[in-house]
Amino acid sequence: MTLPAILFGIVLSSVYGAAFHVWKGGKLSKLFLFLALAWAGFWIGHIIGGLIGWTFAAIGPLNGGMATLGSAVFLFGGEWLSRVEVTRSK
Repeated sequence: MTLPAILFGIVLSSVYGAAFHVWKGGKLSKLFLFLALAWAGFWIGHIIGGLIGWTFAAIGPLNGGMATLGSAVFLFGGEWLSRVEVTRSK
């Protein structure tokens, strides 16, 4: 993996997280959550795609398709989990 590929992956996953924040809205803390989820999902998706041998939408050494899919799964799952509210009993 080359340094330009790593930087491109960081930029692409950051765009995914920022676009998800624009779509879903929320506070600044949600932006940081979505960026972290997009980064984690992107790289985990890239690694899993390499391990199981699924390659589609490759961008140089990046497995762009699986990385994008991983990012989407993490973003939607994390957004869903972040909506949980804790009720405290007296």
